[in-house]
Amino acid sequence: MKKLQVAMIGGGGEGSFFGAVHRRAIAFDDTREVVAGALRSQPEAAMQAAADWGIRGYPDYPSMIEDIQQGRLQIDYVTIVTPNHQHFKPAKACIEAGIPVVCEKPMTMTVDEAEELARLVEQKNTPFVLAHTYTGHPMMMYARELVATGEIGEIRKIESWYNQGWLADKLEDAGVQQAGWRTDPQKAGLSNCGGDIGTHAMVAATWTSGLEVKNVSARLNSFVQGRLLDDDFNVLAQMSNGATALIWATQIAVGYKNDNGFRLFGSKGSLEWHQERAEKLLLRQGNCDQTYWLGANFDFWPESVASYLRVPAGHHEDFFEALANLHCTMERQLRRNRGENTPAPYPHPDVRTGVAGMRFVAAAVNSSKQQGAWTEV
Repeated sequence: MKKLQVAMIGGGGEGSFFGAVHRRAIAFDDTREVVAGALRSQPEAAMQAAADWGIRGYPDYPSMIEDIQQGRLQIDYVTIVTPNHQHFKPAKACIEAGIPVVCEKPMTMTVDEAEELARLVEQKNTPFVLAHTYTGHPMMMYARELVATGEIGEIRKIESWYNQGWLADKLEDAGVQQAGWRTDPQKAGLSNCGGDIGTHAMVAATWTSGLEVKNVSARLNSFVQGRLLDDDFNVLAQMSNGATALIWATQIAVGYKNDNGFRLFGSKGSLEWHQERAEKLLLRQGNCDQTYWLGANFDFWPESVASYLRVPAGHHEDFFEALANLHCTMERQLRRNRGENTPAPYPHPDVRTGVAGMRFVAAAVNSSKQQGAWTEV
């Protein structure tokens, strides 16, 4: 089977965390490889980063897209790993050129940009995967399956969260690159904490449950003095079936690292999952609770999830593997479109998830400005 050829936009800077993560995730199954990239915003630095990676370099993404269109560069899809304010333009340019995209979240800076991108994706019928990494965890996928098959009944209440502590101090003033752009309204958009990790909590509440957020009452805080955007994000939500959701995220929880997770409370049972203990999914049914453990050797998996598993129980499948599963979904879409025999792609977050995320953040920001007034999403 011929490897898919992948190009990357962004992710090549010295302070970039996620470029290396995507590169490893792309190579994870040995069926995809990064072969080209416009890896940095400055042309010389972009070319040097590509040389360091040993791939074909471009000074900017328009010149790379032009080579793809002209047949001088053979690429199956592009991955966008840039700060928030640099997602929309390259994603739009790729979609307009008919190039499939895996894009980091949040998808855009504004709702209008998100809706424009969604219209383009649907018009061009071009594969698009939004990189909400944690949805690639098999246990999060399996929770979604259990909800869809009615295992916990009708969902009545949801709690979803993402707790971090790394921005409890003003790291942006200390020259920390990751803190610098996330707390800058010109680069992060309407919200720092909400856009960065609050969208993960929202997706945990919606993608897993199959429900939508309809209205929100929110309180956003900037606890660190002088910080222009929120570092604490709290939402009470009304869901599409009438359920209540508590969706919160914070970056000032000292000692917390990446405490992402959810609890879904249904009429027949409850589901609980924690990203930092990702190999375990708890189904509570009262008298007899069930703990599911990760492992390709277990027979309870539906085929939709089983085909994403690689190793037997006891071998922790975590962050790189989860992101690799999103790239695997893109690969399956492309190979199926070509008539190749491959397992069905899982319905991981797409461009519509990106629109929902931007609407959610915008509604939360507006609600907070009105002292928590109920605001339609």
